[in-house]
Formats: sequence, structure tokens, C-alpha cells
Amino acid sequence: MHKMNTFKGVADTLFIPLTARIYMSQRFPEYFYDSKALELSSLLPDDSIKKNSSEYSMIASVARYYNLDEMTKNFITAHPTCNIVNLGCGLETAYDRIGNKTALFYEIDLPEVIETRRTILGEQRNEKLIAGNLFDLQWAKHVEDQTLPTLLIVSGVFQYFHETEVLAFIKKVREVFTEAELIFDATNKAGIRYAQKYVKKTGNTSAMMYFFVENNEEFAKKAGVTLLEHRPFFTAARKLIGKRTGLYTRIAMKICDDLGRAKLLHLKLS
Repeated sequence: MHKMNTFKGVADTLFIPLTARIYMSQRFPEYFYDSKALELSSLLPDDSIKKNSSEYSMIASVARYYNLDEMTKNFITAHPTCNIVNLGCGLETAYDRIGNKTALFYEIDLPEVIETRRTILGEQRNEKLIAGNLFDLQWAKHVEDQTLPTLLIVSGVFQYFHETEVLAFIKKVREVFTEAELIFDATNKAGIRYAQKYVKKTGNTSAMMYFFVENNEEFAKKAGVTLLEHRPFFTAARKLIGKRTGLYTRIAMKICDDLGRAKLLHLKLS
């Protein structure tokens, strides 16, 4: 098994969401509970991420997954036989949280990450691990039926690239998949500055962030696709656990939602 702290640059950011999922499952299980993430707690290289993370940053990290899980389940309900393509999967455990056996799950990431994922999590029923670069779309050759309704999920990835690269990726996906939708998380310009500061604080100085979405409708128009939904991060968190969080966390969640600093965009590509 690889020692997980040998990864450098973008790849080592996979520890941030994993740490957050463990923390939130222990602290606020009524909002988010990830039993598979808890099983991985002993594999974390150290506790530096937790020590350098605020309550707000932990909730912000997990809020993506809370909403993505809900949106993925809705897609599967509408299309029981479908492809769920998780791009930049890291050690993400949505397959286990969702618990669906009719959808086909494809997990794509860099070769060294996939190797570690395979060692730690294995490859489960209706799940296929694919090593590759998400932007060159070579991984798409391994999707057995590209005509099935396909949901592509890109979580915590686009920020590290430029808008031109993201737009080129969307164009390529539209050429490959017959019936596809894309969900990704984004920040506005102010949000990317906060995220950059947080990632540096956790010790990762080599993963710079560039991509942000200031206007959701304008971005969809630029990409030539339909905006189905733009969802703020913290609607459910504020309702379910807001009273149990600190004052700074409550204020920060409200400001973030009101100003659109962190959001999920759901696009129809076909």
C-alpha cells in the first residue's frame, strides 16, 4: 500500500474532504453520516488537516457531498439504469452512501490515486475504477454504454484548472455522450480567494486555484448548455444543525449562501 502522505500537489487534496467526512460523521451524524469514511480514519497520515480546519470549513467540505448525494439519488430515480461518472473520485465513498445497485458507477482519477483507491476500497459490484486524465476523455472508452442517461460529477476538481479547460471539457463530453448531465461545485471570485487561503493553511502550497463562476446563467450560455439548477451549499445544514454550530459558522454559512460564494451547478449537456 502507498503511504498516502507521499502524494504531492493536487492529488494530496483528497485528504481534506476525507478528513471532513470523518469529522462530520462523528460530530453531526444527523446531517451527514459516512460509515465507509469512518473505516478509513486510521489511514490518515496525520491530524494536521483537522487541526488547521475550522468548523465552518469542515461543514463546507461535506455540504458538497450532502447535496451531491441527493442530486445523484434524484437522477437515479429518474433513470434507474444509468451511468454515474465520478471524475476526480479520490477516496470518495458516495458509492457506499448511495447504496444503489442498478446504476453503473465509474470512478476516474490519476493512476496513483486509483491504485491507492483500489488497494483501500477495492472495486465493488456495478463499479469500475479507471485511471486517466479527466480532461482528455480517454476514460470514456471504458464506459460500456455511452447512450445511457449519464450523470457526470466533478467535485473539488475544476477549481484547479482554467475556464478555457473547463469549457473545452464540456464540449468534448457533449460529443461523446448521447444523454448527459453534469454537476460540479464552484465558487465565485470571492469564494476562490477563501478556498485558496484554506488549502494553503492545511499545508498544500502547490495546488493553486483558478476557476470560478461569477454568473451561473452566463457560464451556461458560454458553454452552450442548459442550466437546470444552481444550489447553494448550506440550505440543509443551516436548517438541520445550524443551532448547534458556532456563531462564526452560522454567520459564514448565511453569507456564503446569500452571496453565492459556494454553489453546485447542474447542467444538461445534450
